[in-house]
Amino acid sequence: MEQGVADRLNELRAQIRLHAHRYYVLDDPVISDGEYDALFRELLTLEAEHPALITEDSPSHRVGGEALQAFATVAHGSPMLSLENIFSAAEFSAFEEKVQRFLKTEQPLRFITEPKLDGLAVELLYRQGVLIVGSTRGDGLAGENITAQLKTVQSIPLRLQGHDEIAVPEELNVRGEVFLSKKGFHLLNRQRLEDGAAPFANPRNAAAGSIRQLDPRVTAQRPLDFFVYGLGNAEVVPYLSQDEIFHGLARLGFPVNPLIKVCATSQEVEAQYQHLLVIRHTLDYEIDGMVVKVDELSLQQRLGATARAPRWAIAWKFPAIQATTVLEAVEFQVGRTGVVTPVAILKPVEVNGVVVRRATLHNQDEIAKKDLHLFDKVLVQRAGDVIPEIIKSIPEHRNGLEQRIVFPSNCPECGERLVRSEGEAAIRCVNPYCPAQHLQKLIYFAGKKGLDLEGLGKKNVEQLIREGLVRDIPDFFRLDAEKLAGLDGWGDKSARNIIEAIEQRKTMSLAQFIGALGIRHVGEVTAELLAEHFTDLAQLMAADKEKLLQIEGVGEQTAVTLVAYFSDPAIQQMVGQLLQAGFNIQPVLVNTQPLAGRIFLFTGTLAVLSREEAKQMVKALGGQVASSISHRVTDVVAGEKAGSKKKKAEEQGLPIFSEEDFLALLAKVQS
Repeated sequence: MEQGVADRLNELRAQIRLHAHRYYVLDDPVISDGEYDALFRELLTLEAEHPALITEDSPSHRVGGEALQAFATVAHGSPMLSLENIFSAAEFSAFEEKVQRFLKTEQPLRFITEPKLDGLAVELLYRQGVLIVGSTRGDGLAGENITAQLKTVQSIPLRLQGHDEIAVPEELNVRGEVFLSKKGFHLLNRQRLEDGAAPFANPRNAAAGSIRQLDPRVTAQRPLDFFVYGLGNAEVVPYLSQDEIFHGLARLGFPVNPLIKVCATSQEVEAQYQHLLVIRHTLDYEIDGMVVKVDELSLQQRLGATARAPRWAIAWKFPAIQATTVLEAVEFQVGRTGVVTPVAILKPVEVNGVVVRRATLHNQDEIAKKDLHLFDKVLVQRAGDVIPEIIKSIPEHRNGLEQRIVFPSNCPECGERLVRSEGEAAIRCVNPYCPAQHLQKLIYFAGKKGLDLEGLGKKNVEQLIREGLVRDIPDFFRLDAEKLAGLDGWGDKSARNIIEAIEQRKTMSLAQFIGALGIRHVGEVTAELLAEHFTDLAQLMAADKEKLLQIEGVGEQTAVTLVAYFSDPAIQQMVGQLLQAGFNIQPVLVNTQPLAGRIFLFTGTLAVLSREEAKQMVKALGGQVASSISHRVTDVVAGEKAGSKKKKAEEQGLPIFSEEDFLALLAKVQS
């Protein structure tokens, strides 16, 4: 029986690795998202039932594990050096001449160029083809151990592809850049603003902040990506050039930037720089220049490095993408959760080939911090966001006609008083019936987090509302194909496709439904926690604050919001109408496992089990695991050198097990 499970797990892991590589690296999937999700669910179920069979390279690590107390330090196998910067063709010529003088040659050099990503440099150590340690650059000699966080980045292989067929060294030290796409950055900042959090300044800060989350489950929720750029131990591979390294790493499953180019002459290097400069704004990720490397590895070794930078590589930086214009007006937009966001209306200005007319201002604090006034001359840049950003005002150009930007005290859509909660940057409309919020919630429900209906985007939902066909969520399930077909821009086929798609979405899991409602403070992770705790929607809707706070991961703010949301008669009516329209919310099976309802905390060093093994055993038997003492914890397992957590548990009168007692408990509940 165990061997059969092990074989199935190996088969599932191989299939998931293959399909994840095709989806995240090659952008060429061969199965649907639903089929991939089914494979992943089966893997998680089998591993929960057989924790002893979990492997280091299992795709299950992609979802994130327990939060860390702090990052450990990892020494790099060889220094991760910085690059010297240049800014012109003349400086590149000087660099080339300097390299030639050092090598005592006048022969033309072959270079390899790659886009310089504005991300976070990381090191990945693979042993026998399996990712063992991942770390940040740090000070170049040592960085922080972020293995758990990097395992959640889908494009980083946990096990090297084709390892059994390709000769791979015992240890392979891979280096690359973790980054956030422009689209992902925009979505992440929009969510943070809706949640009342400060937006990230740029994709690099967002990527760095995501990777340095102590809780890898937070990292797993952010759309991080990765490109490899080299090896820290190139001497162990049989390659002669940087180009060969890239081809070899691609064969092992690493994503390699498609814009990497080998250049036989300095003229080709300059031409590639100009090419990247022209296309940079069309890319879905930020680049701030081009890295130029001597391609031949033997020459790299001869050239060596100074104390801080290699002599064989240089970063040719782009000029800043900025322009000056006039701030002509400010619009105040109301989002799904009531956050009022100011948007600058600018005198149109061309920035690197794109005409900019609008820019985000984020919130009231940002306006004050940048000392912005109406009719100010301002510096605008496109780097770091899909929507351009105002960097600063230029006060020396003021002529006395400028006006202070006044944030409205009332909602621009419904007129209700706006509220700013203590400790939040966001200013909100708290009227649950605000038409602007309602519109955004309908758009959200029809979008990827809800029905996920292609062809029913923002403009189409707005059209349905204008035509009176949709007033609330249940109306999506009452749409008529004939009426849709008669709308401007629609036809029989598009109307029929939407109706068929909606019919298919009438069945939804409880977690999906909770997430689709777009409740403030309730993201995908919290929705899953709620669905695991409550067997059906009725139980969740009836839950009071105390019951919600019993769930590990649900805090006071979220609990209060949920109680208020489901106590609203309009929400209760909406749910009733959904059920009448044939909507089916799948109940979650009741957890009847032996440790259901019990939350364990482990502290100190265990002698027989590793702490991870002990946690997996608890989860496999239906229990939960906590990382800190709270009123939710029901049992504490204390090993050797248990410290403050054990003392706090004793003060709270919690039952404390030794490892021997814990093993006896497991044997008892399984008998």
